[in-house]
Amino acid sequence: MRDYPEQKVMQAFQLYTTLARKGVADAQAVHLYKSDDEIRALLDAFSREVDCVIVLTSDQLFLIPRTKLSPFHVSNDWVKRHYLRSGATNGDLYLLYFVSLVLFGSFYDSYHTQEPTRQFLAMDEWARLVQERIDQLKRHDAEQLKQWEQEFSYNWSVIIEKWEAMDDIKETAKRQSGATISRLSFLDTARRFLIDQELLVDIGNHEVTLTEKAKTIVQRFFMDVEYNRGIFEFIYGFERENEDASDQ
Repeated sequence: MRDYPEQKVMQAFQLYTTLARKGVADAQAVHLYKSDDEIRALLDAFSREVDCVIVLTSDQLFLIPRTKLSPFHVSNDWVKRHYLRSGATNGDLYLLYFVSLVLFGSFYDSYHTQEPTRQFLAMDEWARLVQERIDQLKRHDAEQLKQWEQEFSYNWSVIIEKWEAMDDIKETAKRQSGATISRLSFLDTARRFLIDQELLVDIGNHEVTLTEKAKTIVQRFFMDVEYNRGIFEFIYGFERENEDASDQ
């Protein structure tokens, strides 16, 4: 690392400690990060040392784990313990991440869209979209699913099994009891998880919308094959294949 003035190093480190403690910094930090090349370089270097990246919106700066090796990464066990039922398995976790990806993808009309094309998503619409993706997966045999499991590190067979085992109850989220294993109640769990991670906002009437943090992460990571190994394109690729076939 090149030599930096002590004042710049201290400013960058103070900003980094704020991010390390809270995960987010305010608009003043965004301005400093954008306007000062030395502080930006230092902060990026500090972040790389803990396997993180800096993500910014117009008025907030975020420290986002880049890999599972980051000390700031939320572990699978932590998610299961805080959000899923007692005795939850990795299969429940796979489904939680899968329905989250479906939700993010639903806000964009193609893999390469930079801005959302819808303003909000209703819970029952979310359930319908997940079912569509599950139905697409079910059209392929076990060998093909196994091949994709190795490619994307997602256990697609277990995701299908977990979703299909849940009751398709046509009730509002308010009427889902804690003991009810239903698709809507599971999506409500995913909703709470994403809200706590500051990726969703509940706007009422059983509808949610993306935060600026979520939009920035989707644009920077989910739209980049280098980071996501094409997971978005895979999940929504079947739909485009069908559209292409219908156009011929």
